Amino acid sequence: MCGLAGFIDFKCSTPESVLHAMTQSILHRGPDDAGHAYFQHAYATVGLGFRRLSIIELSALGHQPMYSNDGRYCITFNGEIYNHAEIKKTLMVAGIRFKSNSDTEVILQAYITWGYACVNRFIGMFAFVIYDTKEQVLVACRDRAGVKPLFYYQHQNLFLYGSELKSFHQHGSFVKQIDVDALALYFQHGYIPAPHCIFKHTYKLLPGHWLKLNLKTQALTTEKYWDVTDAYNKPKVKIDYKDAIAETEKLLLSACNYRMVADVPVGIFLSGGYDSSLVTALLQSQQTQKLKTFTIGFEEETYNEAIHAGNVAKHLGTEHHAYTCTYKEALDIIPMLPQMYDEPFADSSAIPTYLVSKMARQHVTVALSADGGDETFAGYTKYAKGLQYINKLNKVPGFVKTLGSLPINITQPFKRSNLAVPDRLEKLKLILKANHHADAFNVITQAMTVAEVRQLLKPEFTKSITAFDDFANLRSSDMLDHFLWLDYQTFLVDDILQKVDRATMAVSLEGREPLLDYRIIEWAAQLPAAFKLHNGTGKRILRDITHKYLPKEIMERPKMGFRIPIEKWYKNEHKDILLAYVNADKINAYGLLNHKTIEKMIHAYLKSDIEDFHRIWKILMLQMWMEKWMN
Repeated sequence: MCGLAGFIDFKCSTPESVLHAMTQSILHRGPDDAGHAYFQHAYATVGLGFRRLSIIELSALGHQPMYSNDGRYCITFNGEIYNHAEIKKTLMVAGIRFKSNSDTEVILQAYITWGYACVNRFIGMFAFVIYDTKEQVLVACRDRAGVKPLFYYQHQNLFLYGSELKSFHQHGSFVKQIDVDALALYFQHGYIPAPHCIFKHTYKLLPGHWLKLNLKTQALTTEKYWDVTDAYNKPKVKIDYKDAIAETEKLLLSACNYRMVADVPVGIFLSGGYDSSLVTALLQSQQTQKLKTFTIGFEEETYNEAIHAGNVAKHLGTEHHAYTCTYKEALDIIPMLPQMYDEPFADSSAIPTYLVSKMARQHVTVALSADGGDETFAGYTKYAKGLQYINKLNKVPGFVKTLGSLPINITQPFKRSNLAVPDRLEKLKLILKANHHADAFNVITQAMTVAEVRQLLKPEFTKSITAFDDFANLRSSDMLDHFLWLDYQTFLVDDILQKVDRATMAVSLEGREPLLDYRIIEWAAQLPAAFKLHNGTGKRILRDITHKYLPKEIMERPKMGFRIPIEKWYKNEHKDILLAYVNADKINAYGLLNHKTIEKMIHAYLKSDIEDFHRIWKILMLQMWMEKWMN
């Protein structure tokens, strides 16, 4: 796991020292080594920078940037190609000779041999950049699920790229101008969906995509090589449930074993829930040595999963490490969040994710996380609730008619007084107008409607097009498929995976995601819905596989999630900090938010007349981010 940063300056005015500053800003992603490649052409200056966290090939032979044997190609790579040994054998049969055991060299030789098609052979997580010094073409690629991030900026004859936005701030010509359209997306979802970014002229490379920039013409293009839609469009497999369990378990075991490949110690985040317990159980069943597992607990019993994780660890016989986080420790993380998440980000579970990463880093360099199980196998309760809700609305006579004809006793309960309370009436209108199940599900799950965001933001904005709007090619007729398809491309990649990447990398820990092996989602998408969501309970097939390794009495309990009680803290002990950031002077200083609207929200929250603290949290996170990055 590493960090990338670099530039192409078509004015030829960027010195190499800027490249060093860009990589130094992401030192936390790779404290073991640094490397830089600097090229000067008549019409452009090119810089490729790298920070290394040594995981595979610990020797100097793994140093990056890495060059091809003839010096023509130069690569920097963040991530892991888990099947690199098999690909290397294939290339060696074709006569390719290797200098190292590094998966970076395998990527480079695969690209030289097969071009863009090389990526179809990769099982892994990756963001890499390759510069062809002969053709003066730079290409970049991001893995299928989007486990590894890659940002880029193109404006005024300057192209920047990096694993994190903070490296862009080191270039004097980077214009950090807020994109109000993207800010509106942040308030709608709590994160900014790809390809959009908080700054104008700045983007996230979409998962499953290549980027190509021709230095001679300055033409930038992107090309898709993988799309989860294709998996959901395939016919459902004709298989009985028993055989489906066997095939799914086989795939899961393969994915988990691949992610144990490393030249450094590996551990597992164990929450005690089904996904992390299953990953741990599968791997421990293959090991004679005890696996290292890690859990964070909290003083508040309602939020504490550590006891359940301990029971799982005891049954499986792992070397378990648990730490109970105090109220003060959790609070101390909050001022650090704008530095870690250098784009506005409002998932408060970033706090425990950072804390468990910090603890794990004391023992291992790599930690497996079980993210992706919910979005792949229908684990969230919102899927069952969404199906129930939409099916009920489908029975309303004249489903697409306006709400004006609905009886007053239906609309009355949805009224609200201010933005502190969600506008259920507006949501109901939008659901009734939706022309696709994915669109209706988006309305149900989004944090704020566009109309609500317009009340909150001062500047006018245009609704941006994202994966939330791009369901024209989805041909599956199954409503659950529509829900899972949408979450896989939005919430998973831009919330969950961004959260884990920044939290783990902040402490120089590599996080790996076995349940996001692309073979699993391609298989799961073709399974009948009843194999995933059955009688209102999600992850049916994962649960039944888990029960082969762990007793039901240990596992079956309500889903808790990775949460902390922030809604309590800012009403009491942390009230002064909330008001220090969210007040009329601070809000008006940036000219983005309507302070009168926010004052009503804060007043409602402090007097306990509020149903959605997450709205307050988003405002606080934005204000803290603005102070860190816009002053």
